[in-house]
Amino acid sequence: MERAPAAPAVKWYALGRLVAPDRLEGGQFIRLFGSAAAAWPLGARAQQPNKVWRIGMLETVAAPLKAADFDAFRSGLEALGYVETRDLKIEYRSADGHPDRFPTLVQELVKQNVDLITTRGTPAAFAAKNATKTIPIVMVAIGEPLLVVASLARPGGNITGLSAFVNDLMGKRTELLRDMLPGFSWVGAMLNMSNSSQPPQWTEIQKTARTSGVEAQLFDVRNAANLATAIDDASKKKAGALIVGIDTLTQANQRLIIELAAKHRVPAIYPSREFVDAGGLTSFGVNYPDLYRRAATFVDKIFKGAKPNDLPVEQPTKFELVVNLKTAKAIGLTVPPMLLARADEVIE
Repeated sequence: MERAPAAPAVKWYALGRLVAPDRLEGGQFIRLFGSAAAAWPLGARAQQPNKVWRIGMLETVAAPLKAADFDAFRSGLEALGYVETRDLKIEYRSADGHPDRFPTLVQELVKQNVDLITTRGTPAAFAAKNATKTIPIVMVAIGEPLLVVASLARPGGNITGLSAFVNDLMGKRTELLRDMLPGFSWVGAMLNMSNSSQPPQWTEIQKTARTSGVEAQLFDVRNAANLATAIDDASKKKAGALIVGIDTLTQANQRLIIELAAKHRVPAIYPSREFVDAGGLTSFGVNYPDLYRRAATFVDKIFKGAKPNDLPVEQPTKFELVVNLKTAKAIGLTVPPMLLARADEVIE
């Protein structure tokens, strides 16, 4: 149930005039107080100091693969005074790499009467938006929020949250590959085009590639077999590299992608540092744990009475370039010192 704002200060009016409460006659006071109380938002009257809030998390992959993000969300809530089990309970639901599961998963959360739902990615946000018009929804990270909300300033309805700003980052990733690879002339884009946030990303890659004089090729990946084919094809390009998009499929198959790229000695740039921590070559993108930490602030505001429609969608503020030198050495790549100097972190 959507939580309404706290009860407003009561102004007393009698026969069209502002009157102090102590000047009202007994019966008049009771009638006016009763009317004012009835006008207070239901949520404000229903809130109880010992309430245990229930948060439903609609995620792309299982919690162990999202440890850094999940921990950041929890620590953000703790910093705001929420203690798990005492003040709140988190219901984690994972699509395990299958976005078609989101509608069923969100229905489970709705039936459990959770107080708020958080979502990761565009398919999860769409599923939640279609499932409920009353339970507040916080998008923890979404590639293109305007596919879901009316505007960034006034999202509309019961949904708000944080953008992951992914479209513009695709062009930057293409430029980083150019700076990293001598004679770079071809880039393959590993994107799931059934995800409505991904076609604009392909457009951005094409635009940057044309400007850089680089050939761009799309690999529309819908399953693990498509991932293997894309990497095999990329390995046949002598001066090429891959850009891996962020999607339920690529997150769930993180290990497979990294292992195949290493096996075929294909340079690849990833959307987030979790891929590099797991052995990927390099990543450039938003700091996702920071988005999860900030999402806790949205949750707190809504629990205290704010309406999602009054909370503008926020943009990311922390970006990071991470390079794995061990992986670079394993595939026979020497990373230019200038690029290493720009990196936020180098894994050696």
